[in-house]
Amino acid sequence: MTEPDSTELVAVHRLRALTVELDLLGADFAQKHSLHPTDIRALICLLDADRAGTRATPGWLGGQLGLESASVTALIDRMTKRDLVSREHDQNDRRRVLLQVTAHAAELGTTFFGPVIDRAVNELARFTPEQRATIDEFLTAMHAVVAATREQQNP
Repeated sequence: MTEPDSTELVAVHRLRALTVELDLLGADFAQKHSLHPTDIRALICLLDADRAGTRATPGWLGGQLGLESASVTALIDRMTKRDLVSREHDQNDRRRVLLQVTAHAAELGTTFFGPVIDRAVNELARFTPEQRATIDEFLTAMHAVVAATREQQNP
């Protein structure tokens, strides 16, 4: 076990504090727009999928969120009614439904989260390219550690 005051443990505690703050910010957004926390996670997954060029289907979204099919259907229905997500048929396979974040949802997110994103980008600009590469390496490693631990605890 790492010593209580080690530099490594301090960094982990700072990372934990950051995740708590981000979670609270997301909860504020959810409350302001009468959304369930799962709605927020779904929107993030769908926005990330869009940025990565991933074709998001209901099954894919369920896998990302750890939800069963019926729960995903209820989630998508709820978000569609709120004009946050749209369903579209895949042009290559009309049986497949693709999910897309609507312009309305993107605007809500940008209005609320834009200031913190802008400030974070400005803060990162202070670092050299080498430092940013180290930051990226660290965050990637921490994501992998948490994801692997979660998988081990929930086989």
